[in-house]
Amino acid sequence: MLLVDEKNKQYTGDGSVDFKGRPVLKKNTGNWRACPFILGTECCERLAYYGIAANIVTYLTHKLHQGNVYAARNVTTWQGTCYLTPLIGAILADAYWGRYWTIAGFSIIYLIGMCILTLSASVPVLKPVECLGSICPPATPPQYVVFFIGLYLIALGTGGIKSCVSSFGADQFDDTDSQERIKKGSFFNWFYFTLSIGALISSSFLVWIQENAGWGLGFGIPTLFMGLAIGSFLLGTPLYRFQKPGGSPIIRICQVVVASVRKRDLVVPEDSSLLYETLDNSSAIEGSRKLKHTNELSCGRDCGYSCDYCY
Repeated sequence: MLLVDEKNKQYTGDGSVDFKGRPVLKKNTGNWRACPFILGTECCERLAYYGIAANIVTYLTHKLHQGNVYAARNVTTWQGTCYLTPLIGAILADAYWGRYWTIAGFSIIYLIGMCILTLSASVPVLKPVECLGSICPPATPPQYVVFFIGLYLIALGTGGIKSCVSSFGADQFDDTDSQERIKKGSFFNWFYFTLSIGALISSSFLVWIQENAGWGLGFGIPTLFMGLAIGSFLLGTPLYRFQKPGGSPIIRICQVVVASVRKRDLVVPEDSSLLYETLDNSSAIEGSRKLKHTNELSCGRDCGYSCDYCY
């Protein structure tokens, strides 16, 4: 029994697997050894995003010759799309692809969008001619189409990255290990630090490059960093810990609502272990873990039902 317990301690207890689907050894995967690749990905992606968002109004007004109101509306619509697409990425990651493949797939879409945007600002036929005195010829419809295709591919790409990178980083730490659980809190500190570093460089250095050295170079540098982000992320693949997708979260939310209504009159057992759908330590949902019992999330009334019980 002692040998079995010692062997079990060598593996993660949260159900994570390696990239081949095998149980993972703690000493070989995850933890801080995998985090530099994830943090580097986030830093480069944020640098690329803010390298566009911080100064895109200026590009629309000075290069595409749009009015201030029209340019501001286009930027607001694009930024709103960037904050809606993470819903798509989150559902795909949790239900079907897993976080790793969602990040990898959407990062490629992101990079394609960056390349198109760089070409639209660099290739003469894809960008409007410069103003001649007070005469500023507007962009042609094909030029608009190329530019906005690149812009909205970036919005789609950021949806798969923004929704998964922080969670994928948290997956590298075993919740069942008290020491790794503490390190997970430190990971989020470093995560937001690297995010802020990328935003700072974009909002200062890249903005200066765009306005003084040209927009082709100003968009090309973030494109290069996005390529580095993808390379950094893929390089760490053998070190990552993966959580299997557990099915559609929308279906589970509906199940909780229905179950909470049907079981609203049941008496809560004193033994909290009886609140789960299975008796062993694993969850009935593949790739998921049992939630700890709590009285803080009641279902409809102050009855002490936890979400575990309602499910």
